[in-house]
Formats: sequence, C-alpha cells, structure tokens
Amino acid sequence: MQENYVQIMLESLKKKEKILIKISEKNLEQKAIVEADDISFEEFDRIIDEKAELIDQLDVLDRGFESLYEKVKTELQSDEGKIKYKNEIACMQECIRNITEKSTSIQVQEQRNKQAIEAMFRNEKEKLKSGKISSRAAVNYYKTMNQTNYVSPQFLDKKK
Repeated sequence: MQENYVQIMLESLKKKEKILIKISEKNLEQKAIVEADDISFEEFDRIIDEKAELIDQLDVLDRGFESLYEKVKTELQSDEGKIKYKNEIACMQECIRNITEKSTSIQVQEQRNKQAIEAMFRNEKEKLKSGKISSRAAVNYYKTMNQTNYVSPQFLDKKK
C-alpha cells in the first residue's frame, strides 16, 4: 500500500510540473496581449480565468500530496524506507527542484506582466486626461467665440 502512495505522490509532482508549464505559457500569452497595440481585455480576462483554474488544480494536487505524505512520512524517513524507495525519493527530489525553478520563473513573469499592465493603465489614464483637457479647451474656445458676436443689451437715450 505504501508503494502505491509513493507512486501517486510522484505522479502528483509530475502533474504539478505540467500545470506550471501551462501557467507559464498563459503568462507569455498575457505578455503578448499587453504589449500589443490593440489590447483585447476580453482575451486578457479569459487568460486570467484559465490561470485561476490551473491554480485551483495545483491547490488540489498540493493538498493530496500533503495528505499522502503524512501517511508514508515515517516509512520514507526510516533507514529501511530510504533504501527501499531510493529511486522514487530521488525522482521526487528532482521533480521538486524543477517545480521550485518553474515557480520562481512564473513569479518573475507575473511581476513583469504586472509592471507592464500598470504602465499600460498609466498611459491610458494619461490619454484620457489629455483628451479631457483638449475637450475642455475646445468647449471654452467655442463659448468664447460665441460670445464675441454677442452684443449685450444697451440703453439708448433718444433725447437731445
């Protein structure tokens, strides 16, 4: 039974690696959208939703891995277990290193995307602000020009 748990744990780690690769790919898609001239917010939201689903899958895998590890922890840490599961433990350690590396890479990608998105929003805000100022100037100019042809009522004294 313990052997099955160890195999399931190993499979769980491999699935986690695959999911992290998918998240990394989604980050690259996000980057391409943000860097595009015409930003598709619908596409951006779709990618965020897909990443959320992948993250939920990671959470499920993590909880399952932890519960299995609690069941086999004593055997894996014993001298006898270390010898018996030497190959599996080595493979799990390699998977964990890969997962850690991918996680770090994803965090860097996320930070870059966040900065790019913030810069994009700042630019859009400046464009809107500039547009409001231009619009306000045009309205003021129009009002001023309309008033130049306007002659205010005057009182004429017809007595001589």
